[in-house]
Amino acid sequence: MQAWRVHRNGEPSEVMRLEETDRPTPGDGQVLIEVLAANINFPDALLCRGQYQVRPPLPFTPGVEICGRTGDGRRVLATPALPDGGFAEYVVADETALLPAPDALDDAEAAALHIGYQTGWFGLHRRANLRAGETLLVHAAAGGVGSAAVQLGKAAGATVIGVVGGAEKAKTATALGCDLVIDRRTEDIVAAVKEATGGRGADVVYDPVGGDAYAKSVKCIAFEGRVIVVGFASGVIPTPGLNHALVKNYSVVGLHWGLYNTKDPQAVRDCHRELTRLAAEGVIKPLISERVTMDGAAAAVQRVADGTSTGRIVVLPAGAAR
Repeated sequence: MQAWRVHRNGEPSEVMRLEETDRPTPGDGQVLIEVLAANINFPDALLCRGQYQVRPPLPFTPGVEICGRTGDGRRVLATPALPDGGFAEYVVADETALLPAPDALDDAEAAALHIGYQTGWFGLHRRANLRAGETLLVHAAAGGVGSAAVQLGKAAGATVIGVVGGAEKAKTATALGCDLVIDRRTEDIVAAVKEATGGRGADVVYDPVGGDAYAKSVKCIAFEGRVIVVGFASGVIPTPGLNHALVKNYSVVGLHWGLYNTKDPQAVRDCHRELTRLAAEGVIKPLISERVTMDGAAAAVQRVADGTSTGRIVVLPAGAAR
């Protein structure tokens, strides 16, 4: 089969190589899956760079979530077992972790539903207890993770403020349903949030960026607000001033979604049922900006790594725009 392989760490466009390799062999409790669509996530770039929290042995295939078909014809969502990731024609995954692909979504959309929307749902509902009528501030609102949080925030009845970088991404965030869009390149985030909320600030902040985004968030967080730390796409990990959290009565809440797979797998299945329902009702729909063929995967991962993409880029190994 064909698979993208990483033999040394570095930038995705430099270290990913498309090769012929053997199909992976399922172990006990695993199943072989034909990849219909593989969604690109920022962790795929970190895997290539050797900067992710998991460092698979070299060589490995990146790609942390797919929509695929099992040998018995089931259409499923899966997180492939590294080092044999999803940018390949076949993967193996644990049978118990497979989730049914929603009928309301095509293969590319289904591939993008799993990690980003689960992260958003757990972050907003389990960790931040977002309530209808509250104000939600979403950083990188036009990106893959942020766009999911925008849709889920609107579904929860929140007023959603999206922060983006650039006019084109602002258009995307507006189309997603943001009540207010702030272009961080031309506007003062803190002043804009305070003006929009009558000086109160945002009740919940969804931050997959870190760095300056976090620093500005805590300057416009509301009384008893919650900052959800999802990731550090900026490359800068903030160092929170706990005295500031104490003075302003806000919480800094971490979210590592992957832990739920081992600590509370039933919660993951329950969340998937809720996401499937919302997709069937048309309330959420992954924003797919590009569908690329197999030979375009490395360049696409690099665009995600560079932060120039909007929504989700999905790799279609068979080459068809499903």
